[in-house]
Amino acid sequence: MSPRRSYDQYCSAARALDLVGDRWTLLIVRELLAGPRRYTDLHADLPGVSTDMLATRLRDMERDGLVTRRRLAPPGNANVYELTSRGRALTGVLHALGEWGAGGLGDRGPTDAVRAHWFALPLLRALEDAGVRGVVQVSLEEGEFHLHAGATEGPAYGLGAAPVEPDLRLTLDTETCLALARGELDPEALSARV
Repeated sequence: MSPRRSYDQYCSAARALDLVGDRWTLLIVRELLAGPRRYTDLHADLPGVSTDMLATRLRDMERDGLVTRRRLAPPGNANVYELTSRGRALTGVLHALGEWGAGGLGDRGPTDAVRAHWFALPLLRALEDAGVRGVVQVSLEEGEFHLHAGATEGPAYGLGAAPVEPDLRLTLDTETCLALARGELDPEALSARV
């Protein structure tokens, strides 16, 4: 494990950054908000992260009580990482960062990677702001995911089709999702498209 770095400041913001201020940490949390994930799945959905960096961050996050690692029973027989309750408590931080960063998205560059589920948190925030609750199935060109709008426990979203009959189905294009993420689309307008 890498030695814990610290700002050595008796300040709650500094202590929080001691735990989640390293590069990739909050993006790993974003990925794990979908539920338990294998290392190889995390690596595939975090383009640009080296295997060494991902392994180091996961060890640090495990040491700091943000994630746990467990072995799946056969036939899965693989290790998965999942957020602890302390790790899941970072959902609001990611919502705030996403909202703050939406204004800086600009146009998508030719080398910018995109995954459908990266729209999950902005959509979840917008739907919850519009009063939507329940399981929402979302289909985009890039793929599909489902949201757990209004849920206080468990995953905020999931990859692929919902495990239960969704309360709502959305088929959206990328431009609609980008407009929402940039704050150009009112959540009420989105709920009208439902």
